[in-house]
Amino acid sequence: MGTETKFVQIIDIETDRMEEMRALVQETDKRLAGRDGGPTHRLVLQDRNQPNRFLVVIEFESYDEAMRNSDDPETSRMAEQLASMCTRPPSFTDCDVREMTELK
Repeated sequence: MGTETKFVQIIDIETDRMEEMRALVQETDKRLAGRDGGPTHRLVLQDRNQPNRFLVVIEFESYDEAMRNSDDPETSRMAEQLASMCTRPPSFTDCDVREMTELK
């Protein structure tokens, strides 16, 4: 695996139930703790101009890891539950990470 490119998925959602969504994700994170693969980072951004719009940035070690995670029944179940809390269907953007720089 060593030279594989990190992979990021950006999920664009609209919801007025973000606290419920956050609780579901935290509950699932606890259940899956210690499992191999899965996301390595999650960043949740709220749109200042549209407060019910969020961008969720999820990083994986590789595209293959992301696809394994996506195929997991637990992930599918959580995704269906999260989608049901959205006011419009979520949209997904798949990205290969080309550069990451710490600017501190």
